[in-house]
Amino acid sequence: MSSLASVAAYLQLPAISLIRIAVCLLLPLVVVVMVVGFLQRCGRRTKPKQKCQYVEPAPPNFDSENEIVIVGAGVLGSSLASALSRDGRKVTVIERDLQEPNRIVGELLQPGGYAALQKLGLKEAVEGIDAHIVHGYVIHDNTTKSMVALSYPLDDTGKVLTGRSFHHGRFIMGLRREAKKDGATLIEGAASSLLEDPHGHIVGVLYKDKASGTDKTIKAKLTFVADGCFSRFRKGLVDAEVSISSNFAGVVMRDCPQMKTGYAEIVLGTGGPLLVYQISHNDTRILVDMPKVPSDIKGYMLSVIEPQLPAHIKSPFRAAVDASQIRTMPNSFLPPCPNPVPGVVLLGDAFNMRHPLTGGGMSVALNDVLLWRRMLGEVRDVGDHRAVLKCLEKFQWQRKGSHAFVVNVLAQALYKLFSASDEYLFELRSACYKYFQMGGMAVSGPVGLLSVVTPRPHILVGHFYAVAIFGTYLIMKSKFPWQLHKGIFRALMVVWKACTVMFPLIGSELKNVFQF
Repeated sequence: MSSLASVAAYLQLPAISLIRIAVCLLLPLVVVVMVVGFLQRCGRRTKPKQKCQYVEPAPPNFDSENEIVIVGAGVLGSSLASALSRDGRKVTVIERDLQEPNRIVGELLQPGGYAALQKLGLKEAVEGIDAHIVHGYVIHDNTTKSMVALSYPLDDTGKVLTGRSFHHGRFIMGLRREAKKDGATLIEGAASSLLEDPHGHIVGVLYKDKASGTDKTIKAKLTFVADGCFSRFRKGLVDAEVSISSNFAGVVMRDCPQMKTGYAEIVLGTGGPLLVYQISHNDTRILVDMPKVPSDIKGYMLSVIEPQLPAHIKSPFRAAVDASQIRTMPNSFLPPCPNPVPGVVLLGDAFNMRHPLTGGGMSVALNDVLLWRRMLGEVRDVGDHRAVLKCLEKFQWQRKGSHAFVVNVLAQALYKLFSASDEYLFELRSACYKYFQMGGMAVSGPVGLLSVVTPRPHILVGHFYAVAIFGTYLIMKSKFPWQLHKGIFRALMVVWKACTVMFPLIGSELKNVFQF
């Protein structure tokens, strides 16, 4: 309601009038979209869902030296190992390469993720790595040649909450050091398969030890698989497919000035959005979104991207493109799909991915770890499959209400708007930018979602459709009286486009949780 109130105040209309207009515009479209979605779902052949069956606990004489084995020592795997080791669990982590990783994403931790890191007692992982304090975003709109600053929410004392940005590899090494300090065992080796007992329960992992080159097995009562976006175990555990939204091309700029100290920057130009943020005292990352990676990527960066950049970024960008190798990676989308297989839990990017535009991935991972730590704290024996599967069921619902639903839907929806692949999405993008310019609740609400400080689903849906309604007002305002019929048609198409963006994303979040 606060989002509608913001629009009503701006339009100088009673809030109830705006609500009536919204209902009249949205209700027919909602009905049509629901009917179309239902018919498409009925006509689509799908694999039968695997049903979750509770099984008897593992026998007391379960032959294992480990309670828990974790595949993957990334953000989730390392932080989970540290948290569970602190709780007295015996944890072993298998990681393909324990050297410092080098990635072009996973470098911006939102305030909600930083708060989760502190709750896990892992604040030291971002200390001593030349991390940069982030206070919010500056959005540049090339269409209007203007910009708007979005500051993160305030804490209880009135201070702006902050996030952190850093070199990804340094952060990972910090998390791994904390895991070792807390008692977890880290093994360098490539996990190749999961071990099953005669009942089909997962009882450990087969891996190739990097030092000896030999195949080894490690048994455990519970296995967590967190082996990243290119997981080799995902297909064997869940019926879910990864879709590629676009690609990021990234370079590191040296000594790049900031438009506003401590603020990341987003540039809305032609094509996909451009994301700029500082990752150390003299290094600044720029990520360029593109549907497909061109064959002459260097020429594309200099001829197409550089002219769209703000003046203070152009020179460092040109120098970085000329001097360094341009790295690319796909931007993947994977809705969460639970794996009710006794003895194993799929987590992290192996389980759920969203577009990295909003920088919410690590925040989701750390908050997921908080949930699992709390739930397993109530389970005496992690070999009790019945108890662990109940935890998995609770996890699916609790993460949606607390953080995951908002981060997943917001990332995909905002990317759709900011990339604006058609004229109606461009209208929504323009309305979104002008919505931010109103300030007040039109900024505090969306930024609370983006920062993962107040990730409430109803706030997300409310502001998204407040933007759509505001867009219809801007369209009608720009038309002459004799163009009223064109304005009405265009306004309805904008609201329809908003529905086609939001409803499938909501459906992707909910369709798999009912298999428990």
